[in-house]
Amino acid sequence: MTASTNFERARAQISKHAGEAYAGLRQSSNGCASKVKSYMTVLPVQARTKESAYAAAVILLILATATAYVIRRRKLSQSAARPATPALEKAASKAGGAAGKQTREWGKWVPSDFRMPKPEPYPAWSVEHTKPLPYRPFRYGPKYNVTMGLRSVKHTDWIELDNHYPRYHADKARRIRERGARCCRTAPEAYPAAVELLEDLTDYLPARYPSLYRRTAVGLDNLWSGESFDVTARPLAEDPMQMCARLVQDDLAIMVERPDGQYYLMAGAVLLPGFWRLEDKYGMRLSEIHTSGDVPQFRERLEKGMLNFFRRLRPDEMVARNNYFLQVDDSLGWSWSIGSEDAPEVSWNTAEKDRAVEHHYFRSERQTLRRLPRSGAVVFTIRTYFLPVTDIAQEDYVPGRLASAVRSWGDDVSRYKGKEKYGDVLLEYLDKKHQEQVERGLDLSREDEVRAYPF
Repeated sequence: MTASTNFERARAQISKHAGEAYAGLRQSSNGCASKVKSYMTVLPVQARTKESAYAAAVILLILATATAYVIRRRKLSQSAARPATPALEKAASKAGGAAGKQTREWGKWVPSDFRMPKPEPYPAWSVEHTKPLPYRPFRYGPKYNVTMGLRSVKHTDWIELDNHYPRYHADKARRIRERGARCCRTAPEAYPAAVELLEDLTDYLPARYPSLYRRTAVGLDNLWSGESFDVTARPLAEDPMQMCARLVQDDLAIMVERPDGQYYLMAGAVLLPGFWRLEDKYGMRLSEIHTSGDVPQFRERLEKGMLNFFRRLRPDEMVARNNYFLQVDDSLGWSWSIGSEDAPEVSWNTAEKDRAVEHHYFRSERQTLRRLPRSGAVVFTIRTYFLPVTDIAQEDYVPGRLASAVRSWGDDVSRYKGKEKYGDVLLEYLDKKHQEQVERGLDLSREDEVRAYPF
């Protein structure tokens, strides 16, 4: 057998096993070179020069592929801890803000034939026993990033109800009696959208929570409270947004697009807001709602992307975001520590400084956004989760992570969240609870194994 024949056979074997080594990279990047080297030993001496050159090329190819694979895996592992950015938000940012390509005439909407899919019943849901989902949407410092923080969610998960429902239902009913149209109102141009929202809830809730709601020929019955809702009567028995508010734990808001391409708050049921009033924001543009509330870095970081996101949102998509605040009183509906709900102006300036930690409450919102297919209006749901700080600080990893998050706030975020009024007391308490967890053996390195944002 000639040296040439030996060389060709060896080259075929090298190629074959180089392919095997490449396919095995996902299990191990070790041993690729040794795999090739073992087949080099079968070659006669006279072919070594050519063979060595060929084998070296193969080895370099394998090493380059392995390196690229490891780098890609590292990037993927780093991004996996972050919620995925919805395609719409990416499209808005690539479009270059408000100057992006306009695909339809602003203020006009062609009804979509999309219909929200019927949800599966919530597994083993009970008004007595189903606990609130443990949203803890704060991250470790040292940097606090101001972003929209959107993530895609399934339509099945649109509305979240739990065993706090009785309190929310009672608080809403009381505030409707006491404040009425100051908290719930619908402009004529938003009335069709408000009715559409009511009809969507009428279809969704009995399917998702059949032990609480029952569908009827004209609407739905609340099996817990005994209430019946007729959504077919005209006129409706009450403002459609107010009727929606009685059905869920969320506050609700409807944004309507006008011919100027801006979105306006034209309907709302805002009964448990804590820090803002519907009557102050009603009729405002989306941007004005945020700038009037001094939302940190809104113009620099959020305004263009948010507006373009609204314009591009499709009926078949739904997104959610979470935020959090600290409050130094126990009132779910209105945080009286920042002033009377009827005062001309309210702010953290009126709050008592350094109240005991037993008065500190963790207030977190889970918001969803979706476009109503018939009217084209955009609906916000705003579900508030409200718990004593002393309760959540008993959870593993929470006190250390929350303390780090609070310390990461810049001056603008600190002013917005009122840190000056409670920061010293809160951080002293959280540091103490964190140290207790460490001393009892909590393994801080395992946190990412047991939780993921926003929980």
